[in-house]
Amino acid sequence: MNESTRRQFLKVSATTAVAAPAVLGLAQADGDTPPAPAANPAAAHEVTHRLARYIVNARYEDLPEGVRKEGTRTLLNWVGVAVGGSRHETITCAVSALAPFSGPPQAALLGRRERFDIMNAAFINGVSSHIFDYDDTHLKTIIHPAGPVVSAILALAEYHPVSGRDFLNALVLGIETSCRIGNAVYPNHYDVGWHITGTAGVFGAAAATGKVLGLNEQQMVWALGLAASQPVGLRESFGSMNKSFNPGRAASNGIFAALLASKNFTSSNGMIEAKRGWANTISTKQDYREITEDLGQRYEMALNTYKPFACGIVIHPAIDAAIRLRNQYQLTPGDIASVQLRVNPLVIELTGKKTPQEGLQGKFSVYHAVAVALIDGAAGEKQFSDRAVRDQKIMTLRDRVNATVDPTILPEQVDMTITLKDGRKLHQFIAHAIGSLEVPMTDQQLETKFTDLTEGILSAAQTRQLLKDCWQVAQLSDASLIAQAAVPQ
Repeated sequence: MNESTRRQFLKVSATTAVAAPAVLGLAQADGDTPPAPAANPAAAHEVTHRLARYIVNARYEDLPEGVRKEGTRTLLNWVGVAVGGSRHETITCAVSALAPFSGPPQAALLGRRERFDIMNAAFINGVSSHIFDYDDTHLKTIIHPAGPVVSAILALAEYHPVSGRDFLNALVLGIETSCRIGNAVYPNHYDVGWHITGTAGVFGAAAATGKVLGLNEQQMVWALGLAASQPVGLRESFGSMNKSFNPGRAASNGIFAALLASKNFTSSNGMIEAKRGWANTISTKQDYREITEDLGQRYEMALNTYKPFACGIVIHPAIDAAIRLRNQYQLTPGDIASVQLRVNPLVIELTGKKTPQEGLQGKFSVYHAVAVALIDGAAGEKQFSDRAVRDQKIMTLRDRVNATVDPTILPEQVDMTITLKDGRKLHQFIAHAIGSLEVPMTDQQLETKFTDLTEGILSAAQTRQLLKDCWQVAQLSDASLIAQAAVPQ
């Protein structure tokens, strides 16, 4: 991604202050930001310690109501996608590979009846929650923050009891940690090839786990330091099972770090900011102010978004446009002569696969996504199955989809023109797709997504109970009830 594209993509100002529901979803008006400031000695002073001190002292009571609500929505979305992905071939492979070596049956695998030890349960639930590419997204960094964080603390909650309020507080703190650290190195870190969900997510998992365990400040510093020693995930893995491995591994690595720190296993006190620490060795950009400024006042958690479509976020505008035109004009594949897209360069960079051979590759094909959206009027997990990418009708229409790079088109936009066989041209420009900060998914839409994902895995009664538990997490005396409710009867 070049500098121009990066500036376009960072449409939410890094200094947006969020402290109430009324300001959720605010975006920068001009779609541009100035170049990131260079790191300076003052900003880099004791970053790890200052972050650890905040995590240790932050209370549920201090969270603004809007941030609590967004944390709850994040939990509900994560549980739905984790249950929904639990029967995928990827999870079958992982369960088969790890079952002979798993320790005591301490924690549930959501959507399944097996129980694994905490570390392996966190890994598998993290993989399950990401396999459909249907999880939450922090658009400023393209981090999917819930996977590493919630996978870690929900598995731990079955062994180390925690109230719903403390669980939600840890969730918010973990996501805040991941996204702030991600802000400090994005986009340079991402551009070179790191999968930032894994590399930043491990910090969030360690912070959230450490909060649940009650680490003191020094132990939290060590936990963050041990997390820094375990970056995981490369973008080369996209389109394979390996992509969802990354948040799963970040979850288990984060638990590993926090548990060691709880027994005084030491690390450097400056593992994030030191000359040979995480940020300086893993990125050419370090803006430490993103990590430590306005802690407890500006919440990255409030900027989280949720996907209505089960694929890469940059093709959501194209899917939105396709579904709108399909529904408005009652289009059938036989009506369409060609589809022309004008897209941001990032769309082709990330989703330019023209002939995907399996479902996981289809999630990174704007051509497949547009074709299946025009035919099915949807883009859920069924539309990105192996069957779908090999469907002759979809393949035929896919060959009629063309995409032209236009740097004036922002990553959150698309310009679509459909030429019909009778010569008519239909046009749709999308400025902000459904699921964005500007057009967020409603609570009802999240519930519908949740129900669709759990269908065939949980009974209708179980789904209703699980939804209730997620919405009322702050009232639960034991957060592990959520994991228990996600096990098929």
